[in-house]
Amino acid sequence: MANLDEPLRNVLGDKTAKVLEKGLDLKTVGDLLHHYPRRYAHRGELTPLSGLQDGEHVTVMAEVVKVQGRAISRQPGYILEITVTDGTGQLKLSFFGRKGSYRAEKELSPGTRGLFAGKISTYVPRSGNVQRQLTHPQYKVVAEKSAEQAAQEWADEIIPIYPSTKGLAIETIGTSVGMVLDQLDLPTDPMPGALLGRRRLIGLGEAYEGIHRPKTWDELGRAKARLKWDEAFVVQVALAQRRLAAAALPATPRPPTFGGLLAEFDARLPFELTKGQREVGEEIAADLAMAHPMHRLLQGDVGAGKTVIALRAMLQVVDNGGQAALLAPTEVLAQQHYRSITTMLGDLAQAGQLGGAEHATRVVLLTGSQGAKARKAALLDAASGGAGLVVGTHALLQESVQFADLGLVVVDEQHRFGVEQRDALREKTAGGRPHVLVMTATPIPRTVAMTVFGDLETSVLGQLPAGRSEIRTHVVPPERPAFLARTWERIREEAAQGRQIYIVCPRIGEQEGDEGDAFEQEGDRRSPLGIMELLPKLEDLLAGLRVGVLHGKLHPDEKDAVMRRFTDRELDVLLATTVIEVGVDVPNATVMVIMDADRFGVSQLHQLRGRVGRGSLHGLCLLVTDAEPGSKARERLDAVASTTDGFTLSRLDLEQRREGDVLGAAQAGRSSSLRLLTLQRDEDVIRDAREEATALVEADPELADHPGLATVLDSLLDEDRADFLEKG
Repeated sequence: MANLDEPLRNVLGDKTAKVLEKGLDLKTVGDLLHHYPRRYAHRGELTPLSGLQDGEHVTVMAEVVKVQGRAISRQPGYILEITVTDGTGQLKLSFFGRKGSYRAEKELSPGTRGLFAGKISTYVPRSGNVQRQLTHPQYKVVAEKSAEQAAQEWADEIIPIYPSTKGLAIETIGTSVGMVLDQLDLPTDPMPGALLGRRRLIGLGEAYEGIHRPKTWDELGRAKARLKWDEAFVVQVALAQRRLAAAALPATPRPPTFGGLLAEFDARLPFELTKGQREVGEEIAADLAMAHPMHRLLQGDVGAGKTVIALRAMLQVVDNGGQAALLAPTEVLAQQHYRSITTMLGDLAQAGQLGGAEHATRVVLLTGSQGAKARKAALLDAASGGAGLVVGTHALLQESVQFADLGLVVVDEQHRFGVEQRDALREKTAGGRPHVLVMTATPIPRTVAMTVFGDLETSVLGQLPAGRSEIRTHVVPPERPAFLARTWERIREEAAQGRQIYIVCPRIGEQEGDEGDAFEQEGDRRSPLGIMELLPKLEDLLAGLRVGVLHGKLHPDEKDAVMRRFTDRELDVLLATTVIEVGVDVPNATVMVIMDADRFGVSQLHQLRGRVGRGSLHGLCLLVTDAEPGSKARERLDAVASTTDGFTLSRLDLEQRREGDVLGAAQAGRSSSLRLLTLQRDEDVIRDAREEATALVEADPELADHPGLATVLDSLLDEDRADFLEKG
């Protein structure tokens, strides 16, 4: 008998075990049993030969009437042709090559009755009569006395089709799975019996049998339901344990105060906060007043006003004598945040300076490109507590950066930071952990929020502030060349009215890699357009306009200078890569042209579109593509053009991309731990698993009463993944 940890060589022998390990990295019985079929074939109803259609997948029962093997001039040099009939018509079976023909030639002699399954094709021999054939069909010889019964059983059989790799026959996988199932000895089911009863789930052994050797479609459905549950539940138990542990950690409370910086800032705001901003602000203020660390995800669509929310939280911490750090993924975004925060605060950011307000603080910028003098001053301000607000990139994570009293870490666009990077900043707090606010402008479907961000409380800003303008989006397709000509005209018209334009390309130039999250293409196509390839053409297309270039390979000082020129309206057009995807705020920019738009994912297109329409002027986004009508790429672009609802688009984006590994294996370069569960279709499973896991962990935090579940959790959460959950 074999348990899940048993090496495959002990069950299958060295030869087969080596093939499975080399081809699919399957080493244990559990590895093989979790290598689920990617789909299931159904041989279907028996079809009379007289009714066969070209391209149809069929199962027929017929008698062999002729067997003929002959040499052919082309590879593989031999063909076996077998003619069968069922009385209504004839069908030819073709087997190519000596090796492929040997078994069939031996077993399918004239007079033999059998079942034959495959895809019908037609060909025209020299005789000129169209003939139907099956090439290398599956077949089974049946005994005469039980032919009809055997035919029906074989036709109804559900055939698992496994993911395979070059040099590994699918039959090897199926046969190996069968041998393992026949010898499987499972311990007590790791799921609590009461839970299985409540959720009407079958046992684990029955589930393995049903997923690999289902006798009926209902049996397969029950097996999938159980195994999906296991995937969701184990993740949710891990996250519930983490939430409970986080609640037990100490943090310095930073309650709201009266008459401080925050109150002064609110009194000066030139606009009224939306209802959503006020509600989320109250949630965060209450979290900051707690004696355990806040772990909150603030998600809001492009332009929803997240920066103001974050700044108000940072000021609440400063009012309590603490410091706040804002971590941005790029220097362009860090500089943008620094400029916008200092502008919003005015003299409230000028502590110790002539003209500074009574309750002022200081804001410093810390990036990797700073000169020695500026960097030394910023480091001193952070370490001494002179700066209440510190804005920076990954440079904040270096050991040389110290804080006097770091009370809040705001992480912008969290998905762009590695686990270790986020953890490095949190470790800079003495006597407890800082409060953490994670911001994202990429709307997150509820299922992802419950898994990838399952340890965080979630706040959603769904309402755009007053004054944000409409953004119209149009696809500029290859079948309408006049549309592309009109694009350049429209750019010139907008510039003539004093407005500004972004043009985005997927990469820098022919010798450079993509800067953006370029979307995988369908089939072979030309290389994506680079900005250095487009720049010379713009000299003619946009003659007389002032064009600036921005990309990630520029020196940070150059990037900052270009952005400042664009912000100060010294440039009409900014030709850029996706370095301007998030955070860049130029209210005078009205047009976003995205070249090779089909090279980008849905969320990225939505982010880029959000760079326009940020003031009182309407925005226009033009998606230039050579993707043909009806292709998946065009469907994606048409979807982006049809709505500006980021949450609708995020669901579409999730459907078109792999979930990745919710436990961090995507970052670690390993395969996903989600094999059956899909985040876009199984929200109800994830929701129910979260509810059950939370209740179980609250009652039994260490899983002392559920040793089987604890073992499964340990096997899923190897050292790296446990570290990911602990630090993420």
